[in-house]
Amino acid sequence: MTAVTRKAAVTGHPVAHSRSPLIHGYWLKKHGIAGEYGCLDVAPEEADRFFRNFSQSGLVGANITVPHKETAAAACDRLDEAARVMGAANTIWLDDDGALHGSNTDWTGFLGNLDQRAPGWDDTSRTAVVLGAGGAARAIVFALLSRKFTTVHIVNRTAEKARKIAAEFGTGTIGHGWDNLGILLEEADFLVNSTSLGMTGNPPLGIDLSPLRKDALVTDIVYVPLQTDLLKQAEQRGNPVIDGLGMLLHQAVPGFERWFGVRPQVDEALRALIVEDLGGRS
Repeated sequence: MTAVTRKAAVTGHPVAHSRSPLIHGYWLKKHGIAGEYGCLDVAPEEADRFFRNFSQSGLVGANITVPHKETAAAACDRLDEAARVMGAANTIWLDDDGALHGSNTDWTGFLGNLDQRAPGWDDTSRTAVVLGAGGAARAIVFALLSRKFTTVHIVNRTAEKARKIAAEFGTGTIGHGWDNLGILLEEADFLVNSTSLGMTGNPPLGIDLSPLRKDALVTDIVYVPLQTDLLKQAEQRGNPVIDGLGMLLHQAVPGFERWFGVRPQVDEALRALIVEDLGGRS
């Protein structure tokens, strides 16, 4: 390998726990690219100044994690459609003219995971139930509407938050409170948890899946643990399930291509590397 010429990083606060360096480091080594990818903790009070002066950072681009996605988007000179709709950027890069571009790749990561792990998953699916009303839910709704889904129910304990997202996306999206979940599951082809409930250290999601058809696909964006209580319950009753790790892996692809000039593949070796880092839970 030649001397390092391009550097990128993941930025957030805190950020030391991020597995993005493992992902991008794997691809840099696999493709023999002279580059570096690290972690850069940016305190909230410094974030706006950091992103508005990103050209002075020494980085060609970055991934953005909480709590800086909205701040990064506001500092960008240009945003792609997804970042504009969501008001948040998780991937940024400098163009040759010095302009800062922002993208939101959470939605492509979500679809990439499903397309890889369950090809044809959306061939006959038309109705989805999305649990949660945060930034991840917005990305997932955006993703589902880009496919063949005609109805997306957004269910949240605070119904008003769900209705707000539904109003932003318009026709085909409907916001609900948690009390309606049982009825909505009866008509669902697809169920996704976009909340942090069920993550290690957090309370369980705790929902009753008995109204859900057994051919409905169930997925969870939580990947610590890989098999959440939701996925265990779904699998035990015969539903096909997909864990959330692939979303993390696939959302990283566009950024790597922008920064280092090669479009990488999410392969089983990469997945195994991250699973091992998670503690061997598969």
